[in-house]
Amino acid sequence: MGWHYQREAAEHCARRIGGVRGVTNRIEMKPKTPTTTEVKAKIENALRRSAEVDARRITVFASDGTVTLCGNVRSWFEKEQAAQAAWAAPGVSAVIDHITVVP
Repeated sequence: MGWHYQREAAEHCARRIGGVRGVTNRIEMKPKTPTTTEVKAKIENALRRSAEVDARRITVFASDGTVTLCGNVRSWFEKEQAAQAAWAAPGVSAVIDHITVVP
């Protein structure tokens, strides 16, 4: 199980079974560690969805939880949005921002 809501749902289902007098939830959370390819794809998809960021101008590299962003954007806001998209991806532990603002 990888999500807390799944753990709670399992406990809720167990409590609703007739005759159950108590439930001790010992389900351990073991989230799936995303692959480098998954991390890269999630960030690229987030950049494409963002109306404020021209994703074609940004290149994403990912390795062992570290994401490197390269390219250029037209504003500081775009640069910040790209970094936020990278940080929001699961499994990211560091973001190296090499994006240049070129108005």
